[in-house]
Amino acid sequence: MSTRYKTTTVDGIDVFYREAGSQDKPVLLLLHGFPSASHMFRDLIPLLEKDFRLIAPDLVGFGQTLVPDGREFVYSFENLTRIVEGFCANLALDRFSLYVFDYGAPIGFRLAMRYPEKIEAIITQNGNAYVEGFSDEWGPWEEYWRNPTPETREACRPSLAPETIREWQYGTGARKNRLAPDGYELDIAYMARPGAEERQLDLIGDYKSNVALYPDFQNYFREEQPPLLAVWGRHDPAFIPPGADAFKRDLPNAQVHLLDAGHFALETHAREIAAIVSEFSCAGPE
Repeated sequence: MSTRYKTTTVDGIDVFYREAGSQDKPVLLLLHGFPSASHMFRDLIPLLEKDFRLIAPDLVGFGQTLVPDGREFVYSFENLTRIVEGFCANLALDRFSLYVFDYGAPIGFRLAMRYPEKIEAIITQNGNAYVEGFSDEWGPWEEYWRNPTPETREACRPSLAPETIREWQYGTGARKNRLAPDGYELDIAYMARPGAEERQLDLIGDYKSNVALYPDFQNYFREEQPPLLAVWGRHDPAFIPPGADAFKRDLPNAQVHLLDAGHFALETHAREIAAIVSEFSCAGPE
């Protein structure tokens, strides 16, 4: 089967998503990160469609999911989660596993806390839930959280620059001869759209709400013990390997795999990650 491209309307917003695999397979909901969209899963989806029904939406303000002109929308992680929640209801996703990355992680973990009975397993690819996972590169963002002023907001804008996306987010720790330009050039183009930087700066400011929820996420892990696979690019400049290892503190049976990759590990290691996920899907989620 090939990937299908669809939309469904949630609270007046047309949510774009990719879907592959047959209806009778276990559902894997893939939630992308910053500053990307569901296209980050373009190489992974064909490798897993024999095992799963794969569903990958674009979050609001990313990719092809845009708020209609004239509509007010507050860009917060709670509101992004609310739309994903409605998306799952539209598609009648009653039982599913999560594949979360970067921004997708706090959204997925919010869903898991609210609907623990729906979650079969969690795969986190550089998707953080522990303060140990932060590198020392978060200074401007943390200052914006502590002191939200026009000046501290502006100090975060370089995070959105083309060279930052290309060289830091995608390039750091990646094997250059395996890193295609497709992903980062599309993300750069998305960031150049009118209003995109301001939407992203709003979310950067709200990222502190995710950190505040880390104790709740961890309590969910301890109480519910979902099968969890952490597959991590060990050279990620934002989320470092101790964040992957920390899952084992609350989930002793968690599987942790560190790859010779950067933040966007799927860009260079999609086949390796697919093999790990397929093996985990056979052994873990039952």
